[in-house]
Parts: sequence; C-alpha cells; structure tokens
Amino acid sequence: MRTLREIDQLRSTLQEHRQRGQRIALVPTMGNLHAGHLALVACARQHADIVVSSLFVNPMQFGPGEDLDGYPRTFDADQAQLIEAGCDVLLAPAVSSLYPNGLDAQTRVHVPMVGEGLCGGSRPGHFDGVSTVVSMLFNLVQPDVACFGEKDYQQLAVIRKLVRDLHMPVEIIGVPIVRAEDGLALSSRNGYLNSEERAKAPALYRTLCTLRSALERGESIEKVLHQGNTTLYDAGFTPDYLELRDTMLGPVSSETRQAILLAAAKLGPARLIDNLPVQLPASTASGNRE
Repeated sequence: MRTLREIDQLRSTLQEHRQRGQRIALVPTMGNLHAGHLALVACARQHADIVVSSLFVNPMQFGPGEDLDGYPRTFDADQAQLIEAGCDVLLAPAVSSLYPNGLDAQTRVHVPMVGEGLCGGSRPGHFDGVSTVVSMLFNLVQPDVACFGEKDYQQLAVIRKLVRDLHMPVEIIGVPIVRAEDGLALSSRNGYLNSEERAKAPALYRTLCTLRSALERGESIEKVLHQGNTTLYDAGFTPDYLELRDTMLGPVSSETRQAILLAAAKLGPARLIDNLPVQLPASTASGNRE
C-alpha cells in the first residue's frame, strides 16, 4: 500500500492506474478504524481494481464544543489495518493541504433538504462540512465507485443527492451496518464509553428493534415513538432525536410502506446513532403517521 500525503502525489499515482484502464474505488474515513470501516474496504475491493482510502479528521464538520481535538487519531494502527485489508492507496493529507486558506475562506458545498433536521438539526453546518470534503475527495480521486456505511444514513442520503444533483460520475454504494455481538453499531465514538456505559449502549439497538416490531404491527407512530423516548431515558440515554422517515428522509404518509427508523442519543460523553428499516403495513391509519 502506498501512503500519500500530497495532492500531486495522489494525482500522479492514480493517473498511472487510469492509463491501465483500472477501476478505482474510494473509502473516505476519519481514521480510528474498526470492523465497520474494513467492511467498506472489502466492499470496495469487490467493485474495483484499485482501492483508495482517505484518512482525514475533517475540521469543517465539527461544530463549536464538539470533539474535534479529542477525536481519536490512531494513524499507525489504521495504516496496518488497511494494509491487511488490501487497500492499495492511503491518502492522509494535512489540514493545510485541503484547506490552504483556512476554513473561513473555504468554498463550501451545501446540500439542501436531506441534510436538514435529524443530525443536521442538532449539528448545524455538519453536513456542509461533510459534503464539502467529500466533493473535494471525489475531485481529487475521481473514483468510479465510493463506499459509505449505512449507519450514517442521513450522511449517505446527503452524498447520494450531492452526486445526483452535481452529475458526478460516481457510483455510491451503501454498506450494511456492522454490529458487535450485543447489537451495538460499531463506531469510532464507542471508545468514549466507560465499561458501565458500554454495557448499557446496546439498549439503543434493542429499543429500535422493539419499536420496529410495534410499527410493523400497525401501532400508532406517535405512541410508539413516545414510548421509545421513554425507554431510552429509562435506560440512561439522553435522546437527541427518534424519528420515522421515508427512505428519502421525507415525512411518512398513508402511502408509505418502506420507512427508516432513526435515532441519536447521548450516553455519557458519546453521541450514538443507529437506524433500522421498517416495513409499514397498509392498515396503518394516515392519522397515525403525523
């Protein structure tokens, strides 16, 4: 695996692969890798000849008071895992390389609608930071395909709209959530949990499973979500949001069958997110979907 720090190095390296007619995949990460990230690399390997991973803790997507300074940086371990996973190129640029004029002067990419509410509501500007750095990486790597985890469902929706609206020739592949044996969705921020909090954390997934079952039985959406929030509070969480949306992140209606149940909740110092698909029955009254 070649580890590159500079943009010019990346471009010359990838030009060689393009001249050979090789298909290129991109896996963007912020490092502190776990099995979920490695699943993205494995998926990329299935769809391309050359796998490029980026490791960049993007300051633009962190708001005031968030964990930019404390975000885990484990470069040596990440590099070793990517080598073992069969990654071909690792791009690990400095902040000054991607934002040479500083964040205040940086052109930003805003994706409307799908980036609003949910995580976009509680983290203002977050998705502008995501869409800007992803646009930049797509421009630098010019991948044929890019892989993103479905745990960050809203982020995946933002990126799909970004690519569609700007006519970028990149195939976006969503990779299913990788979970620990107890159901907790793998996340770099799980490392913030102490042992007691880690023991409580799977209650988020269990709660979503219970709520999904109730929704698929046709119970009132409002009632189910209210009970879900109560359950999370009782389990020691501070819910940020718990919502049911259609698969495009719009509101559900009487016609909605395929939906997505999304949650974000604080547990100790960690903000955990998760989601589950829901198959709504035709018998659910439209009045229950408000």
